[in-house]
This record gives sequence, C-alpha cells and structure tokens, in this order.
Amino acid sequence: MAVIQEAWISGVSTRRVDELAQAMGLSGISKSQVSKLCKEIDERVKAFLDRPLEGDWPYLWLDATYLKVREGGRIVSVAAIIAVAANTDGRREIVGLGIGPSEAETFWATFLKGLMKRGLRGLRLVISDAHEGLKAAIQRVIGATWQRCRVHFMRNALAHVPKGQHTMVAAAIRQAFIQPDREAAGQVWRHVADQLRPRFEKLARLMDEAEHDVLAYMGCAAQHRTKLHSTNPLERLNKEVKRRADVVGIFPNEDSIIRLIGAVLMEQNDEWQTQNRYMQIEGFAEQSAVAAPFPTLQITPKAA
Repeated sequence: MAVIQEAWISGVSTRRVDELAQAMGLSGISKSQVSKLCKEIDERVKAFLDRPLEGDWPYLWLDATYLKVREGGRIVSVAAIIAVAANTDGRREIVGLGIGPSEAETFWATFLKGLMKRGLRGLRLVISDAHEGLKAAIQRVIGATWQRCRVHFMRNALAHVPKGQHTMVAAAIRQAFIQPDREAAGQVWRHVADQLRPRFEKLARLMDEAEHDVLAYMGCAAQHRTKLHSTNPLERLNKEVKRRADVVGIFPNEDSIIRLIGAVLMEQNDEWQTQNRYMQIEGFAEQSAVAAPFPTLQITPKAA
C-alpha cells in the first residue's frame, strides 16, 4: 500500500496505479483500499500542515497556484496558497497550504493567523505578488514589511511601454537593483522614473507608487537579497505542484486538493531538509546589528 501511495503522490494516474497494483500481484484496488489509502495520506498531510513552528522565521514567501475544482455542480477556479519560510538557522520549510479566493482579505487574514498560531514569529519580510487583500492582512495580522515580487512588477511596468522599448526600459529600472544599499537604490529609482516620465507617464507613476514595495528587500542583509526580491525561489516547487495537479485536471472537492498538493509539499519539504542551508546564517547576525527597522507597510485607501 505504501508503494501505491508514493506512486499516486508522484504523479501516476489512478488508472496506472491500478495497473501497478495488479503488476504487484494484487487484484486491482477496491473501494475500501482506496478509502484506507486516502485516510492514511490525509492523516500524514494534516500532521505536516498543522505541525508547530519553532524559533524565528524572518522571511516568508507566499504564492498562489490556480486549480480547477467542482463546486455546487459548477467548475470553478480556486487559489492554492503555498507558504514557505526561512528560519535563523538558514533553513527553509514549507509552512502552510490554504485553499480560497486569492484577493479576499478575510481569507488571507485567516491563513496568516493560522501560521502565527502555530508559532510563526520573528517575521521581517513577506514576499508575494501584488494582492491588495494580502497587503492589508499582512499589516493587520503580522505587521511585517511587504516585498512586492520584483519579477511580477517588471511585467506590469513593461505593459506601459511599447514592445520595442522593453529592453531599454528594463535595463534602466534594473540599475536600482545593483546599488549597494536602500538609499542609493531609491535615488537611482527616482532618477530613472523622472527620466522616463516625459515619454511614459503611466510607467513613471507606477514607479512612484511602487518604490517602497519593490525595494523593501534592500533593507535586508546583502547575502540574502538575491532570494528575497521575488517569489522565484518557489518557481520549481510551483511547477511540481502544477505538474501533479494537471494529472488530475479537475478536483472533485477542496479536500482532494489538500490531500494531493499537501502530500507533494510534504515530500518536497523532506527533500529540502537533506540539502545545505538555504541562506547564510552570517547574514542574520549582520541584520541584527543594523539598528534601522523596516518601514511600516503603507496601505493606500481606495477612493470613494
């Protein structure tokens, strides 16, 4: 049964799992065996997703993968929110999975409160794409600084520029990212925005609004910055989740999403624990020595 569970989690379809069972000398998989298999996986996944979190976790990455599920006779899209955090030992772990509407502040707040209740503490920076509901929830629940994914920002920025100008504009904006500290990065950022303003007013306004969010990671230790400016560290993980979800196609319910995606995350997390440290621990000592705190997250109220 354990071999069949691992095959299913790894992406083998239900039909092929049945063929595997027969090849192992079993007469297919009965409904009771399927029920037992699901129950055992559910218990393992629940224990993993509900485990206590110990120590300090300065960095938290959040990203959403969109999946199809049947709901009330319809097929709808839901967001599978994956949370990864790095602790002061330099290790990263998958710390949470939630299913819900990605833009709803109440969903994000509930999800973040769940992480805090399990012991997630010491947060300095939360890295994600630009979700208004998430920004508000971070401010209300955690109080940490939000880092807007730099990769997603660049895509949004270049949407305001003719395609033939993409390379030039992207190179200009990236000059801010190679500066040695936050102050220098901000000066270059504002200079570039002013240079672009006469030709690309919408882009310049976007840069004005996004400066603190896109450059927030510059306040962290230099050794850590390459992994803090975007959600790219989760890209490989998301690809594996998507690959496994594509085998299913449309999930029958949200519980089945938690079962499968949770099992995939659990196995990936185990693999991470056998690897070298994800971040240099010296960087945390450097960061503690710097007295300047992160700026408070600013939430712009919507116009009436």
